[in-house]
Amino acid sequence: MVRRTPAAVPDASAAGGGASPLLPPTEPPAAVPGAPAAPPRWEAVGLSQAEYAAVCRLLLRAPGDVELGLFGAMWSEHCSYKSSRAFLGRFPTEAPQVLVGPGENAGVLDLGEGHAVALRMESHNHPSAVEPFQGAATGVGGILRDIFTMGARPVALLDGLRFGDPVVARARHLAGGVVEGIAHYGNCVGVPTVGGEAGFDPAYADNPLVNVMCVGFLRREHLQRGAAPGPGNALLLVGNRTGRDGIHGASLLASRTFAEKPEEMRPAVQVGDPFVGKLLLEACLELASSGLLRGMNDLGAAGITSAATETASRAGTGVELDLDAVPCREPGMNAYEILLSESQERMLLVAAPADLPAILAVCRRYGLSAARIGTVVPDGRMRVRFRGEVVADVPVEALTRRAPRYRRPARRPESPRPWSPPSGGGGLDQSGGADLAGEDGGRVLLDLLAAPTLAAKGWIYRQYDHQVQTNTVVPPGAGDAAVLRHRPTGRGIALALDMGGGACALDPYGGGALLVAEGARNVACVGARPWGLTNCLNFASPEDPAVLGAFVRTIDGMAAACRRLGIPVTGGNVSFYNETAGQGIPPTPAVGMLGVLPDPGRARRAAFPADGLAIYGLGPLTRARLDASAYQRLRWGVCAGVPLRPDWGVEGALLGLLASHDHLACAHDCSDGGLAVALAECALLASDGVGAHIALPARPGQRLDAVLFGEGPGRVVVAVPPEHGPALEADCAQRGLACRRLGATTADGVLAVSAGGRPVCTLQLARVRADWEEALPRWLR
Repeated sequence: MVRRTPAAVPDASAAGGGASPLLPPTEPPAAVPGAPAAPPRWEAVGLSQAEYAAVCRLLLRAPGDVELGLFGAMWSEHCSYKSSRAFLGRFPTEAPQVLVGPGENAGVLDLGEGHAVALRMESHNHPSAVEPFQGAATGVGGILRDIFTMGARPVALLDGLRFGDPVVARARHLAGGVVEGIAHYGNCVGVPTVGGEAGFDPAYADNPLVNVMCVGFLRREHLQRGAAPGPGNALLLVGNRTGRDGIHGASLLASRTFAEKPEEMRPAVQVGDPFVGKLLLEACLELASSGLLRGMNDLGAAGITSAATETASRAGTGVELDLDAVPCREPGMNAYEILLSESQERMLLVAAPADLPAILAVCRRYGLSAARIGTVVPDGRMRVRFRGEVVADVPVEALTRRAPRYRRPARRPESPRPWSPPSGGGGLDQSGGADLAGEDGGRVLLDLLAAPTLAAKGWIYRQYDHQVQTNTVVPPGAGDAAVLRHRPTGRGIALALDMGGGACALDPYGGGALLVAEGARNVACVGARPWGLTNCLNFASPEDPAVLGAFVRTIDGMAAACRRLGIPVTGGNVSFYNETAGQGIPPTPAVGMLGVLPDPGRARRAAFPADGLAIYGLGPLTRARLDASAYQRLRWGVCAGVPLRPDWGVEGALLGLLASHDHLACAHDCSDGGLAVALAECALLASDGVGAHIALPARPGQRLDAVLFGEGPGRVVVAVPPEHGPALEADCAQRGLACRRLGATTADGVLAVSAGGRPVCTLQLARVRADWEEALPRWLR
């Protein structure tokens, strides 16, 4: 019999719908004179009063304490997606190459010849704000498990990071701890971190973002599913022993805003062990290829609870669990703690009883703890026993598919307002709106290159072992996307991770579309065809109608871009409640783009590779604005205006040309900082002695700073041998794509730029390169 306190039985109508009477807490403790009132029991597990009433209606009774913990975890925002699920179906998820779409631990795309690639992105924002090293490290461990749960060997990691202004000590502390945690786990496990993005802005002062993407290779016949089919099959818990770390990480840490000091929430942060993670990875991959498994799922948020209920729900079965069989590393753990622990490096395996000896032998060989903790049953219930008693007996569907799905009030974002540089006095050092004069452009270019978001990120990626596994062809920082070789087919995959910026805050629809378009251009710049994407949607509280309205419009913009470019979404993650004391982050979606190229040995980098090449600008070079630009933030300290939206004809033409033209020596997308920064980066990444002389176009009456630093989509810088310039121009003309020769690479080690016939700068690249590479370490000291 389930241990529970009797309570009145409410009506048995389904959860959801309108208001319903609240059942009182069972047996409230006796009041102590002068003591503060105890919070209602549902608040302790993150449920609302109405949700508690819905639980009671589903069970036809009040839940016991352990059962209440199960609902608190599984109905949390982090596990149930209760505020976002209604809108995620707007993404296009079907395409011939999609083998597994949303709803599994990771998406899977076909690579041909019996091979496939798994990809997924997750957030670890809240834990990283509390404890940056372990928060980031366990984020890496969790995303690795999502990939090898599918039977895929992880081959690459990418990270998307946002921190506050580095002049503030806390931002420096968080940045240092997060990067160290990512490096520690990835390096120890032996999975290269090959790319990503890092930005700094005061808006993320109290709510840093740590998004981690992982990609893995597999053979199609080794594909695993996170399901528990076949009544009578055994449930095995493999990996680390279970401790008390991370309890309520999903329901109370990742599904709420920060109202108190993050330091006080450290017990909800998990602790990772990458050495056990490596052993678990190898054991699970061996078992996946052996044919011994019927299903496999990692233990992440909500631990045993989520793994058991999600696998049963996918298979339409139930589970019986014996918690006395769970190997624990701490004495005296109770049923509540065992079920909700988020201890890392644990997997749930589903197997036929006859196969258990062979599976246990593999686990012993890798030195892993392994124990049968339950059985698949046909009745669709989750039944949990502990010390001879049934401590929970609930329908699986009540925890999973019957979780609330909200249609919260959403306010459509206002249209962005036009912006013009302020009128007033001239001169760069004043706040007026005067245009640049002469060599002022060079001074601004140096300031932009030294800004923490645009500075070279070598300080970050030098901490990562990006060559382990020896598949990396284009390493981090060398190109617009990383490139890895897929040895069985001889093909390559390109990987890029991009995060939204000011454009998403001003125009969520346009910003979402811009983000997808930029990710596609990035993989195309290295020579790949976009093949699929995963995402992570980082927002403040969905209970704010303005936030939810921006969330919905961002999805609409991203989905429209995916349809126009023919790119399926394989899944992703939503991270809400990135908010502290009423101050939320701006809309910050992240896109992890995967592309496929036929020959990784021909992948392009961003650097000008030699002198004597012709430099071209592709796309509408003069279609740029200062609105929402890095230059606008640097000079006027604002992010305002109407960002340009993509022209899908231009974007499609660019993707086709970049993926098919054979003679491009390099290619680099124009994004933050505009055309001048893109050209400078191509030159700064070049070998010593290689320079470039550039003459930028300008329309009559166009501001010089807009020509140099204005931002707009659909623009790429390329270089070709001069003899192939006419063929490039003809190819662009055939596609209806603007193409203009901007200059040539030189052997003098100088970047000389003019715009509209006016000199802008003459920079000695060796000196600028040293400053550019040292800028971020200086900010973070």
